[in-house]
Amino acid sequence: MKHTIIAAGLSVVAGAAFAQTPVLTVYTYDSFVSDWGPGPAVEEAFEATCGCDLQFVGAGDGAALLARLRLEGESTEADIVLGLDTNLTAAARETGLFAPHGITPDGLTLPIAWDDAEFLPFDWGYFAFVHDTALANVPGDFEALAASDISIVIQDPRSSTPGLGLLMWVEAAYGDGAGEIWEGLADNIVTVTPGWSEAYGLFLEGEADMVLSYTTSPAYHLIAEEDPSKTAAAFAEGHYMQVEVAGMLAGTDQPELAQAFLSFMLTPEFQEVIPTTNWMYPAALPASALPEGFETLVQPSQALLLSPEDAAARRDEALATWQAALSR
Repeated sequence: MKHTIIAAGLSVVAGAAFAQTPVLTVYTYDSFVSDWGPGPAVEEAFEATCGCDLQFVGAGDGAALLARLRLEGESTEADIVLGLDTNLTAAARETGLFAPHGITPDGLTLPIAWDDAEFLPFDWGYFAFVHDTALANVPGDFEALAASDISIVIQDPRSSTPGLGLLMWVEAAYGDGAGEIWEGLADNIVTVTPGWSEAYGLFLEGEADMVLSYTTSPAYHLIAEEDPSKTAAAFAEGHYMQVEVAGMLAGTDQPELAQAFLSFMLTPEFQEVIPTTNWMYPAALPASALPEGFETLVQPSQALLLSPEDAAARRDEALATWQAALSR
């Protein structure tokens, strides 16, 4: 009798284990998983279709994601990394940790062609310096900014994708003259923060006249706060693009679920969340579907973007130039 009871108990345990809800772990940046970010809405929408437990793990800013992944290597618990950009995808690919996604991304609305076997885009935007509309003598390029007494807050390119984007922006616009630009900007910089959230918070607290962010950032103030007092400075050199991506890990124990999430990422249920939570342009949604207010945003005269390979090849030298200029 005792053996029968034990056997029955083991059957119940085995059945419970078999029926356990699968978990999909997604590493992303902190602002994505914040209460006001896309994470909560995306989690709710995907879990309604997947029969799974979607768990977002915040890991600092975008560039910090790659650093954490390198540290964890094949032992990482991540099934997906969401929040790298094209300045980092070549380095991410070199780790050998990512698997082909196997998805044909139909319906993309990016302003560039997309062909990447490991990474899929979920949003995009243009880097810009955001300021109050009351700011006088707004600079129209990097040289004018460097010559001014306007104070700015920027992010560290070693830990932040916007910080790295600024590095590549100056690199793409000025090439060999990038060092002179950074030397000129050194006395404008109030501080360099680890990530975007810290920098933008300092700007809102009045610690600087301008902050490195995106042309889309003023849409938050306009739509969410009904505050038209923020805008982005249009620079004559053009503005550097950021395309944010996600990829699945080769070591995931949930490959079908990971692929399902990447497919879901390009559906309206995900994409319609992006404009008013991540405050970026969605990667697979037409301009006609954007919320009212996005039509007021600054449109760059020229889009700048280095290929993933060029960005990776120029990163170390550009970083050394940046460090040398700011240490003087």
